[in-house]
Order: sequence, then C-alpha cells, then structure tokens
Amino acid sequence: MERNGGLTAKDFKTDQEVRWCPGCGDYAILAGMQGFMPELGIAREKIVFISGIGCAARFPYYMQTYGMHSIHGRAPAIATGLATSRPDLSVWVVTGDGDALSIGGNHLIHILRRNVNVKVLLFNNKIYGLTKGQYSPTSELGKVTKSTPMGSLDYPFNPVSLAIGAEATFVARAIDTDRKHLVEMLRRAAAHRGTAFVEIYQNCNIFNDGAFDFVREDAANRIYLKHGEPIRFGADGERGIIQTQDGSCVVVNVEEMGEGALLVHDEHHATSSLAFALSRVAREAGAPTPFGVFRDVERPVYDDLMAEQLEAAVAQRGAGDLEALIAAGDTWTIE
Repeated sequence: MERNGGLTAKDFKTDQEVRWCPGCGDYAILAGMQGFMPELGIAREKIVFISGIGCAARFPYYMQTYGMHSIHGRAPAIATGLATSRPDLSVWVVTGDGDALSIGGNHLIHILRRNVNVKVLLFNNKIYGLTKGQYSPTSELGKVTKSTPMGSLDYPFNPVSLAIGAEATFVARAIDTDRKHLVEMLRRAAAHRGTAFVEIYQNCNIFNDGAFDFVREDAANRIYLKHGEPIRFGADGERGIIQTQDGSCVVVNVEEMGEGALLVHDEHHATSSLAFALSRVAREAGAPTPFGVFRDVERPVYDDLMAEQLEAAVAQRGAGDLEALIAAGDTWTIE
C-alpha cells in the first residue's frame, strides 16, 4: 500500500458538520479513529469506510478517506466485494448493534466465518438511536421502549460471543470512555490479517443513557485481558477469573483462591472455547466485564483463497472472455 506522507489526525477530518447528539459516545470513537489513522502509514486514497444505516453509519462522512453509506445491514457484503477485488485497500466496516445484528445478522456471521480481510467495528449502545429509541438485538430482557411498552421478550445477543461462535479469527471489546485502550484495540485489529471484529460499548445519552455505567463509571468492574498473564482486576487486583471443571469462567476472590488458581489468558488458543467462556462472564448488566482481545489466531484469508482459485482457473482454462460470455446463448436486442 502507498505510504501516507506524514499525515496527521487533522488530515483525516472532513469539512462535514458532525451531526450526532451532544454527548454521544460516537464523538470519542471518531476522535480516536482520526488520531489513530496516521499510524497506519497508508494514503487516504487507500482507506475505505463502509457503513449501513444508523447513527454509527454517519462515520464515513467524517473520515477524509473513501467511504460508502450503504444499505441497512449489508455493509459486510459490500465490504467483502471491495476487499476481494481490491486487495490494495484497507477496508473498514462501521456498524451498530441494530444494523449488524438484526437485518444484518446474516451478513455479519458470514464475513466472520469466511475471514475476509476487513475490520468490523460494532458500536453497541443497546438501542435503536437513529429511529428514536426502539429496542435492539442487544437490549436486555424486559427493556421498556417505544416498540416494547410492556418490556422486551427477546433474549439479547452478546456480540463478542456471537463473533467467537462464528469462528472469527480476531475478536476484541473496547469502551468509548477509555480512549487509550480503544486505540490499542484499533491498532491490534488493523494489524490482523483477516476479519477483525471489535465491539465498542458506546453510550446513547438520549435514548439509553447509562446503559454501561457499571463499567464507564466504575473502572474496577473492567477486566482488562492481557495475553500470557493471570486474569485479575479490581481497584487492587483483588478479584480474578478461574475456569471451572465445566469450562465456564467465574469471578473469584484472589485471596481466597490464590493467584495460582487464576486463569492465564491465551488469546492465541487454537480452539475458540476459552475465548467463548470469557465472553460469557458479562452475561448480566452490572457484572464485571472483560475488555481487550479475546481471540487472535491465524487462518487462511478468504481474499487470498479467492485469488488463488482465479489464478488456477486462468492457468487451466486461459483468460475468460466476458464479452463472449454475455453474448452466449439466447440474447435479445432492445430497440
């Protein structure tokens, strides 16, 4: 890819007025992304942001790169076509919990399992913000909204669990208020070859304010995962994670269990079972929640496999003739 010639964060800001509600967590994510982009050392013309529909989908307007505000839930499909046809580009998908996990759920799981060389950022505010406050696929059971006046009956998705279950090769979680850690997750995602999935907790202060206060306001509830280190957290590291005989991960008191009993995080574990168990620690709102890289493994990349097939087809049969193919069989001319 072309180098960026010493660009700064300012070079990635457009002349468009940023139109999110005052106080929205999207501002922090945008600032983090604009500040991080120069690190890639890639020319702006080689970077593309593709979004679907929703508040998060405004993102391409505010990044001075190429971009596309596409169809509701279909950003992964469009990104797949672009990434496989233009391997010289850095392709990013920006989506929300409604866009990605409702109408776009099918497209999301397939880009993850295929391992296309695309980075997927899912802004999770547990609500539909753009359409004014309906419940989303990540809203908690019993959530009262305009579309569920008596409380939601739907059990919510855990986006990280879903991504791991779809065999994504890179899965991470960040939060809008911890910019340093958020940028580190973006950095790690960018370095990964294949589909990198990052869930970002993002506060919607208009329609779902305070949904993540248990980790936004109380840093002691954040479990920062560090590869090769025992998993412990809390103001003084007094709590930790162990793995039980049934494979699940539970929170314990370190003094009672002993540090030797703590689970040592392995983001490169060959199977997805360990990462999935960790993703289930935050099953309930208000519980201590893991942040960081859950899984980072290598697997053949879809883009490379497709290129190899095309090369093999040309070697076996010669270059195709598109014009002859179009004119083959029964054709009609419209006067």
